[in-house]
Amino acid sequence: MSNNNLTLKTPRLTLRPMCMDYLKSTHEYAADPENTTYMLFLPNDSLDDTIGYLKEAEEEFKKDDPSFYEMAVFYEDIHIGAVSIYLDDKRESAEFGWIINKRYHGKGFATEAAKALLDYAINIIGIKHFIAHCDSENSASKRVMEKLGFVLKDEYGGRKNKQSDEDRRECLYEYDAKV
Repeated sequence: MSNNNLTLKTPRLTLRPMCMDYLKSTHEYAADPENTTYMLFLPNDSLDDTIGYLKEAEEEFKKDDPSFYEMAVFYEDIHIGAVSIYLDDKRESAEFGWIINKRYHGKGFATEAAKALLDYAINIIGIKHFIAHCDSENSASKRVMEKLGFVLKDEYGGRKNKQSDEDRRECLYEYDAKV
């Protein structure tokens, strides 16, 4: 199966590979300072930033063995966010990330989408170890990680979110799949 045709479904959501078709909806949440308060690399400063991200994601999905998977999240055919995994060089471990448009926060969509990609990564790609990071004040992301079974392993300083000049604290979560 081509990676470009990869589709994951949950009871409420559909996940598809990110592509240029989703430029407007991606830019809406990725450029929103309120939506990206706790993010390291967001908000996007321009439409060109979002275009670059989508082109890179599109190109990666053309590979036989992508090093990362950026999946668009759809609810009732509306693009509401993204969930991603970035594999290490040995394809043994992956880092998780997600973002949901603020209009859809608090409905469990991030957890549901991340669970679908987690299951895919474990059962199809064969990844058994996962990490995820978040700002120590990002209680919503912490809850997602905990619902997925991730465990807090460390909290430390040195985080620099794009929108903040202050030194922030970062939480590191880990998850090991049962073999």
